[in-house]
Amino acid sequence: MKNLKKRLTVITTTNKQRTIAKEVTLTGVGLHTGGNVTLKFTPAPENHGYAFKRVDLEGEPIIEADANYVVNTQRGTNLEKRGVKIQTSEHVLAALVGLEIDNVIIELNSPEPPIMDGSSKFFVEALENAGIVEQEAEREEYVVKDVISYKDEATGSEITIIPSDTYQITAMVDFGTKVLGTQNANLQKLSDFKTEIANARTFSFLHELETLLENGLIKGGDLNNAIVYVDKEISPETMSKLEKAFNKKKLSVKPNGILDNLTLHQPNEAARHKLLDVIGDLALAGIRIRGKVIANKPGHFVNTQFAKKLSKIIKMEKRNNIPKYDLSQPPLMDIHQIMAMLPHRPPFLLIDRILELSETHVVGMKNVTMNEPFFVGHFPGAPVMPGVLQVEAMAQTGGILVLSTVPDPENYLTLFMKIDNVKFKQKVLPGDTLIFHCSLITPIRRGICHMQAYAYANDKLVCEAEMMAQIIKKN
Repeated sequence: MKNLKKRLTVITTTNKQRTIAKEVTLTGVGLHTGGNVTLKFTPAPENHGYAFKRVDLEGEPIIEADANYVVNTQRGTNLEKRGVKIQTSEHVLAALVGLEIDNVIIELNSPEPPIMDGSSKFFVEALENAGIVEQEAEREEYVVKDVISYKDEATGSEITIIPSDTYQITAMVDFGTKVLGTQNANLQKLSDFKTEIANARTFSFLHELETLLENGLIKGGDLNNAIVYVDKEISPETMSKLEKAFNKKKLSVKPNGILDNLTLHQPNEAARHKLLDVIGDLALAGIRIRGKVIANKPGHFVNTQFAKKLSKIIKMEKRNNIPKYDLSQPPLMDIHQIMAMLPHRPPFLLIDRILELSETHVVGMKNVTMNEPFFVGHFPGAPVMPGVLQVEAMAQTGGILVLSTVPDPENYLTLFMKIDNVKFKQKVLPGDTLIFHCSLITPIRRGICHMQAYAYANDKLVCEAEMMAQIIKKN
């Protein structure tokens, strides 16, 4: 790795990705619909992430947990993809992040998960009962190097993330009421999520509750899944409505200002629940985070706007995180060593050097000169390297990685099985130096290699592709 000079923000860690060992099912009611809901967590393959599957709809459509699918944040974080909706996704996602699970499919027979007790507690318990297992692929993390923030000018809500050695969250809330004023909550490490945050339940103020009841928006709500803070005088008529809505014979207000039949788990349970929501909403950024989140007056809108901003930054940095190499240093493999391993020969040998090689990645290089035979016809007067040859060059670089796994590479060939998600970003012209970076998406099994490949030139990404190839023995 001596030639490598790069400042990474999206890194591959030594920690393995995790999923669950078996399926596990929960049942309950939806907060908004009031209907019975069945939720099933099922294991997912490496690099899958989180996704919701609507098994009650034709074709069982899938909605990935992606900030770009957020359509509204009224009373929860609601996703929509091609007309298919998921409501109140945050409590389920918080449980997955809190248990450091990377890959899971969440099957639902309803637009929303069951509300359970209004926290993540029952989802955590179910996932632990299913068992958590390591996978072979390593986990990616976004390492925060600079301060990133988002502020909602209308409400004053703001989320900032700063560099830190671990993922930490601080939530500061100020509700501006006598019954529930300023509260703070902190999570120093994810391993404390289960004991410190998971059982913090959702809450509402009485004035909000009256509006929601009148509009039929909390049909599944009861005093076991929502803390109700009484921030105004309750008339006998309103109390009667509440008793009917919650199916209670008698309700009253406790000295601490909440409706009875429920006891706070912690004095700052409201702030802890807001922190729980932040964790669930930021899961929509799609990657593990290494940084400290400071959330001032967080809510689903500001949370998901910040997740969208973070997702965009991460995507751009992944794309433009151009590796730098000292090409004056001796390569790991020169052209003669490459030809001893690959069956390709000029003019169809499209790599000149190998700069790095490990069990999971390879870096190659090609000097694109005006003497390339393909420039004769592509295009006379305006030479451009054909995109298919850029893909072929990446494949030859990946071939070095694959063939390095056998003791006699000269007796093997690598053949394409599939090419997906090919994108060409920039023209490649005579005089350019191409750098190819190929890394395994999944471990090589039975001679099949699945890898992600990138090509760079002039400090820009010029081409990318997902490739699958098979190693076969020559006749």
